[in-house]
Amino acid sequence: MTVAPSRSLRSSAELIRAEEPVLAHNYHPLPVVVARAEGAWVEDVEGRRFLDMLAGYSALNFGHRHPALIEAAHRQLDQLTLTSRAFHNDRLAQFAESLAELTGLDMVLPMNTGAEAVESAVKVARKWAYEVKGVAPDRATIVVAADNFHGRTTTIVSFSTDETARAGFGPFTPGFRVVPYNDLAALEAAIDETTAAVLIEPIQGEAGVVIPDDGYLRGVRELTRRTGCLFVADEIQSGLGRTGRTLAVEHEGVVPDVLLLGKALGGGIVPVSAVVARREVLQVLRPGEHGSTFGGNPLSAAVGSAVVELLETGEFQRRAAELGVVLRGGLDALVGKGVKSFRARGLWAGVDIDPAIGTGREISERLMREGVLVKDTHGSTIRLAPPLTITGEELRTALGALETVLGQGA
Repeated sequence: MTVAPSRSLRSSAELIRAEEPVLAHNYHPLPVVVARAEGAWVEDVEGRRFLDMLAGYSALNFGHRHPALIEAAHRQLDQLTLTSRAFHNDRLAQFAESLAELTGLDMVLPMNTGAEAVESAVKVARKWAYEVKGVAPDRATIVVAADNFHGRTTTIVSFSTDETARAGFGPFTPGFRVVPYNDLAALEAAIDETTAAVLIEPIQGEAGVVIPDDGYLRGVRELTRRTGCLFVADEIQSGLGRTGRTLAVEHEGVVPDVLLLGKALGGGIVPVSAVVARREVLQVLRPGEHGSTFGGNPLSAAVGSAVVELLETGEFQRRAAELGVVLRGGLDALVGKGVKSFRARGLWAGVDIDPAIGTGREISERLMREGVLVKDTHGSTIRLAPPLTITGEELRTALGALETVLGQGA
């Protein structure tokens, strides 16, 4: 990292203590206070450097402060930042056109966060079911997979199987059917004449980077087409280069009816999400039926367009695929040496640590002390999702730190 060292008037410990009485306790962050960042590195308030192997849950696919994205943001900040959709702005059409072309779909509904994109897709799928498929009013159902993670709004946690996300937040929104992930027979049994859509993650991120069997996504595509319902693919974490392709569904040559994007679409600068779909689907929306004050704002559109330009070169997809080989090789060497098993695609891995060595949280804290930042998920599983700008040497450094931590035992 080439930026000058940062120094705060308050220490990490002081800043962490200051948060306690004033911030809602809906997160349990690692005890590191980040002040600056560049590329794959972050720096805390005391000037200590850490290799970022989380990348904002894939929101930072292009690294911290990618020059092309920062330039696009600065340029737009000097021109126009917000109009709301009450008026047109001069950046939105370019963003929508380029994103539709990148994904092979027709129309774009711009939103802000991943959860908003999912909520929007739920509304659109239901509206499509009533107006196009002919489902009776208020009878539409959506089939989802167990162990999903699509966000934490009230409707979304209504079809979560994670009790931490659900408990205490009922009553829940009806209209969802939950089936096991990676089970086409169960999925087929759940679909009937009321089914508006099947909503799944092509790879389940929060569940521990769970990758379905080869043929599962093709089976979902065939089944939804045959039964006359929509295939909605949530690629908010898996999309935009993370798995070695622009989209994870491309590994099986599948094009969904509706695609959900977010996180990396904002380049780690502003929140940007989108519902991208076939024209027949998104045309069910009419003025006043759905909206967002900030969705499609000029600043977001400018940054989003710059993200699409980076992806159009194919460089980041290639890097994820090539460095993914390094990641898998490094993890393979650790199986039986503290790693029980792992699942990886591109620069994304869920690593199951031997519980005798530590929980996922404990391993994350030990890695932090070695200068590497990761985040745990369920039990003794940690996720690795470095920026796609990471070098092979940096990736090997992170794997070496994991080997060191595992070698320390419990």
